[in-house]
Formats: sequence, C-alpha cells, structure tokens
Amino acid sequence: MTAITTSNSTKVNASHARCRLMRPVCPIFAQWTTPKKAARLPPMKWRIGSVPHLNARPLIYGIQQEVALCAPARLADELYRHGFDLGLAPVAEVLRHDQYDVINGIAVTSHGAVRSVFLLHRAPLDKISTVALDPASRSSSLLLRVLLEQRYGLKPEFVLRTRGDSPTDYEAALVFGDEAISYAAAHRQTGLDLGAAWTEWTGLPFVYAVWAVQRGIANGELSAMLHRAKTDGLTHLEEVIQNSPEGTPELRRDYLTKHIRYDLGDAEKAGLKRFQQCLCELKLAQPHELRFVD
Repeated sequence: MTAITTSNSTKVNASHARCRLMRPVCPIFAQWTTPKKAARLPPMKWRIGSVPHLNARPLIYGIQQEVALCAPARLADELYRHGFDLGLAPVAEVLRHDQYDVINGIAVTSHGAVRSVFLLHRAPLDKISTVALDPASRSSSLLLRVLLEQRYGLKPEFVLRTRGDSPTDYEAALVFGDEAISYAAAHRQTGLDLGAAWTEWTGLPFVYAVWAVQRGIANGELSAMLHRAKTDGLTHLEEVIQNSPEGTPELRRDYLTKHIRYDLGDAEKAGLKRFQQCLCELKLAQPHELRFVD
C-alpha cells in the first residue's frame, strides 16, 4: 500500500490518509457490499482508527496523535480490510463480521436519551412513507430500521441523503453524530431520539461503538493503553468540552455527562446481544458469538 508523506515529513499508510479525508461511504442495508480484503500493510506498532465525533474524544485522550479519524462507515470498511489493527468501531461492524475481539469495559453507550441520534420527521411517525438515511452511519441506520419495524410496525421506504442536503429537506431524516448535536443546539424539537426509543422498548442500554481489535492482536499492553486513555479522558472531560467545536459548552457538557456513558459491563453486553438478535431476525446480520477480552 502506498505511503503518503505529510507536511511534517511523517509517513502514514494510505488507509489512514483516506480516513482523514472522510469521504462518504455507502450503501446500507441489503445494498451493502462486502469490501474485498486488502493486502497486509507493513508492520507498525498498532494502526488505530476512530470515529471523529465528540463522544469518542474522551476515549482517545492522550493517544489522539496516533489515531486516524474516519467517518463511521469508512472506518468499518478499513477495519474489515485489515487497514487497521484496532478501531473505536461502529457496533454494526462487530455484529456483521466475526473477525474481532472486543476490549472489555470500554464503549460509547447510552441508557435512555442520547441526543446525538434521532429521526427528524414532519408528519406523525405512523404516517411517514420515506426516510432519508446518512450513508456515513450504518449502525444508526440499522437501529432506526429495527425500531421502526420491530417496535412500531412500520416499513417506510429508505433513501440516501444527498450530500449537502439539509435533513429538513426530507419528509423524515436520520440525523446522527456532530450534525445532530449542532442541530439540537439550534432547535428545540429533535424528533424521535433513538437511544430513548431503544431503552424504553428493551429496558437495556444501547452500545454505539466499541474497541474492535483484529482477532489475536489484543494483549495486556494494548488493553492497558486503551483503559488509560479512557481514564485520562474522563479525568480531563472539562478540557475536552472546552476544546470541542460542536454546539455550546453547556450543550457539550450536558451531552457528555448526562447522556453518554463509557462502560461496557453486563447490561451493555445484554443490549449488544439484543441488538444482534434483532438484526438477525431482519436478516441484516449473521449470528456469531461476540468475544470480549481484557
């Protein structure tokens, strides 16, 4: 794989560079294609990827200079191709492909309203005929489909949002991540909060991202580094809040302290298992046993 020279003369592999460009990736649901396996890259210590969103920053605190930032769907594809050794990965990738170990004790989760993943809709929920999805987030799209079909008994048509379109250009649109946080800062109404809808339905937390490690790579040194980053990030959470651009400091503080959680314990694993079961029932994932490592 081609090496790319950055302005500070450091060389990074091409998959890292692609991720920093954050090009949109699609498709979703039954239209998904499985990426071809890429050749192994030259050996490095660890090649680490993460999503670039506010809720991920506390988990990469102190190691952010070693982490390539990718839109969620791009990160998932690069992980699948072995472009990364590990990534703070969207949960859909772990549930779709049985090639990862999951680091115990660390995740991006909510137990109730999440405020960064919601369905904006003009008509009443049961009157919606078309929903626009963001191709950058497969996990959020899958969660929305599960909720609409299995909780509410709805089967709208799903379309992809056109790049540059506002979510308000559509009858209904999925909004996630930093766009959702910015939207919430400017509007009182944010539609159906998917975190709240999931927990009200199941009584369980929802897990959005985990540290997914290529099977066999995880070891004590790697796990200790990730747990230390989490501890340091939560210790310096106010610094993360003050130095982030999304919304206002008050909104960021409320979001990171009241809505997002970072533990992966028994309740979160039960939520993961329930989501996997839902996806399998809709034939959107193949059943396999998740492997958690310390």
